[in-house]
Amino acid sequence: MRRYTSDTTDAQWEQLAAVLPWPVWLDGGGGRPEEYCRRQIIDAIFYLADNGCKWRNLPCDFPPWRTVYGLFTRWWHNGDVLAVHNDLRDRLRANADRDQDPTAAIIDSQTVRAAETIGHSLPRLGCREEAERT
Repeated sequence: MRRYTSDTTDAQWEQLAAVLPWPVWLDGGGGRPEEYCRRQIIDAIFYLADNGCKWRNLPCDFPPWRTVYGLFTRWWHNGDVLAVHNDLRDRLRANADRDQDPTAAIIDSQTVRAAETIGHSLPRLGCREEAERT
């Protein structure tokens, strides 16, 4: 199998594997065993995020795009993606001897300026305006 710059290192995989959702079939909860290694699935998702390509353009070195897409959407809808993100952030903050919850946030000037324009829109010409003209 070819290696990509977006592939997880062994150290990264060790951290990720510990927080990924547990496969239900391992507990005897039904379903069939997963056909592809989860590390391959994660590497495929990282490849997509890194390269910004379409699901269907996933290289053939990875599991089929439908498999990767199916697992990602299942994890997304179950809230597992957010849970993994939060767990990894909490571990990182704990390793740095910091509180689990950040106490401050940074907002850049572009965000502030954009927020001021929300709600202002151009008037739409609709039936009412056309009726008033006639």
